[in-house]
Amino acid sequence: MKAQIRIAVVDDHPIMREAIVNRLHDEKDFKVVATGGTAAEAISIAKDHAPHLMLLDLSMPGGGLCAARQIFTTFPEIRIVILTVSERREDVMAALEAGASGYILKGISGPDLVKSIRSVALGESYVTPEFAAKLLASPARDSKNTVADPSKRLTVREEQILKELSRGHTNREIAAKLNLTEKTVKHYMSGVLQKLSVRNRVEAIVASRGMYETVSDEKGN
Repeated sequence: MKAQIRIAVVDDHPIMREAIVNRLHDEKDFKVVATGGTAAEAISIAKDHAPHLMLLDLSMPGGGLCAARQIFTTFPEIRIVILTVSERREDVMAALEAGASGYILKGISGPDLVKSIRSVALGESYVTPEFAAKLLASPARDSKNTVADPSKRLTVREEQILKELSRGHTNREIAAKLNLTEKTVKHYMSGVLQKLSVRNRVEAIVASRGMYETVSDEKGN
C-alpha cells in the first residue's frame, strides 16, 4: 500500500477547518493526524504528531507566520502550506521567508487544494495560480531579485517553463506539455532558480516580474 501523507490542519475557524478535513479524508493517500486553531497548538502538533505537511491559517491567534517560522526552524522536515484570504504580496513574501513551501488562497477548489498538497509533499512549492498571475502582472516595487546581468537571462525554454510554473503546473505536467522528460524539466528549473537568485518556485514567479521590466527598459534605451 502506498505510504500516506500525514497532514495537520490548523485554522481558528471551525467550519473552515472541518470542511478542509472532510475534503482531505476523501483522498486515500492523505491522513489527517491532528487539527488545531492557534499558533501554540500548531507548534505542539508539530512536536507531538510529526506530520509530513501542515496547513496553517495566516491570521489565526498567535499568527500563522510565527508558527511557521518556529516549526520550520525546529522541524525543517515538515512541509508548511499557508492557507489564507490575503492576496498581499508582502504576505506571500513573508510566508516564504518564514519557511512556507505553499501559499494558497481559501477560495481554492477542492481538487486544486488536493493537487497543491501533493505537489508540496513531493518537495515542490506552490502558489494559487490566480495569485501567481497577479504577482506577475503587478508593478515591481523593488529590484532586489531583478536579473540585470545579460549572461543570466533566461533562455526561451526556461521562460516557457517559468510561464507554465506560474499557472500552477507541476514538473510532471510541464514535462508533458512541453514534450520533455520530468528530469529535464527539473534541470531547467534549477537553472531558473539559479539565474533569478531565488530559493524556490514561488519566489521565481515573483522575481520574474522585475526581470522582464529590466529587459524592456534596456531595449528602450
